[in-house]
Amino acid sequence: MQFQQLQYFVAVAETRHFTRAAELVHVAQPSLSQQIKALERELGADLFGRARGNITLTDAGEALLPLARRILADADTARHEVQEVAQLRGGRVRLGATPSLCTGLLPDVLRAFHDRYPGVRLLIEEGGSHDLVRELARGALDLALVVLPLPTPSPALTTVELLREDLVVVSSPDVARPGRGRRTVRIADLEGERLVMFRHGYDLRELTVAACRAEGFEPEFAVEGGEMDAVLGFVRAGLGVAVVPRMVAARSGHGLRVTPLARPGLRRAIALAHRSDVAPPRAARELQRMLLER
Repeated sequence: MQFQQLQYFVAVAETRHFTRAAELVHVAQPSLSQQIKALERELGADLFGRARGNITLTDAGEALLPLARRILADADTARHEVQEVAQLRGGRVRLGATPSLCTGLLPDVLRAFHDRYPGVRLLIEEGGSHDLVRELARGALDLALVVLPLPTPSPALTTVELLREDLVVVSSPDVARPGRGRRTVRIADLEGERLVMFRHGYDLRELTVAACRAEGFEPEFAVEGGEMDAVLGFVRAGLGVAVVPRMVAARSGHGLRVTPLARPGLRRAIALAHRSDVAPPRAARELQRMLLER
């Protein structure tokens, strides 16, 4: 079944005349008749009754007409939507990001993007890098902000490093400063401190635990399993200390004491990822450009 055949069919159904229908769709009448017959052969049913020159719809034609009109209307809508997206007046961007990046990096960039392209919908999915890579691979996201190195390197993804970010220790001002009150704290100083720890699968959890083990001790958890907002809230309440990105600490500093990590400290690399085999939509490419130029 061809799209053009449906156009011809609807034209005949509305005019009840093959010649006038041919004029309506700007095609020779014999060509229109041939296409209608080809459509009937493919469907295995007559669509029109042609008795004594009167054109009427058969039961099969009556059944097809609303469906054909819907298909043609959807095609017009699709054409309009594509034109809107091409001109960045509409469309959507599906962006994945880790919760800490949603808190620290994205708000300013998304505000600038929305101000420039108010018609583009922004769909944000929070998750760990492992989950976001999986969603990218199955086509559920256009772009994702992930932490390098990826948990499972994939040749199907293209990654571009955006920035390297320092991690800091946050604590409640109502409890003793970690690291015996020094202005900087070493990872080794966290031995014996009770940590507020993120859930399993969180990039920051894995990075912090690995750094503690590299110093020869197993971290002690006061509470674990939270997302970023919950972790910061538990720290404010004095339940323990946490290792978080500097950008997050800067945005969430109210009620928190921020202590830098002594050199060499801890840093993480943030990258923008997309599928290698599929070019992101134009709106997504524009957001990608703004993130890279931030």
